[in-house]
Amino acid sequence: MDGEQSRDTIPTNLRLLMVLEEVARIGVPVTPTEVNATLELPKPTIHRLFATLEEEGFLQRDMDGRTYSPGPRMRVLATSTLSSLRIRTARQAILRRLSREIGETCNIALPDRESMLYLERVETEWPLRIQLPQGTRVPFHATASGKMYLSSLAQSHLQRYLNATNLTEHTENTITDADTLIAELEEVRRNGYALDREEFMSDMIALAVPIMETNGRLMATLSFHAPTQRFDIDRAITCLEALQEASEELSKLIGSEAEA
Repeated sequence: MDGEQSRDTIPTNLRLLMVLEEVARIGVPVTPTEVNATLELPKPTIHRLFATLEEEGFLQRDMDGRTYSPGPRMRVLATSTLSSLRIRTARQAILRRLSREIGETCNIALPDRESMLYLERVETEWPLRIQLPQGTRVPFHATASGKMYLSSLAQSHLQRYLNATNLTEHTENTITDADTLIAELEEVRRNGYALDREEFMSDMIALAVPIMETNGRLMATLSFHAPTQRFDIDRAITCLEALQEASEELSKLIGSEAEA
């Protein structure tokens, strides 16, 4: 923020909105002090604003007791914006085309506190399919979409997540060791995609790529999952280009909606 809009010039009725805007811009759990590095409000004021937003459900305190993430009311607001009729119709068309091309179920997922939330999905026409309906929440550490999100975090925020989270075993392939997960995430960053090698559900694999905001930050993930009876990892990777092209379309779609 430039010096002209400092602590004395932010209108009182805008301060709550600007706190939410800054929390959304940073995109990871934050402290009032981190947000105030931009807003430059008096210290009692920023803490009072955070307390109000927490009380009203727009922010919620994280497990470490220090940082805050979007609360249920802010998440509902964001999801409703992304689910507007115009953008949802176009988004569904992209997903349907991708699902037909790959032949499997495709999903868009959003990071939501301690899990990924399936915002949108198009089902495969195969009678044998994995049932993970819209609205399902899946863990970060055991899914392709979740690992894609974790790979986008700054090291300090990733370490904060690892310190506060139990890496629960879902299958015999689930990564439950923090150092092993960190090494996996470094590979995800290098490759630009993430894999689920039967880590969340036995006999299911998945491939995920990021959907980026115009500022280059991960906003959501695009993935497909398939039973191992039809797909193996090598075949899944042959679908990477199709996923990346669709994710670019989705990024442009959401970017154009934001500018409209």
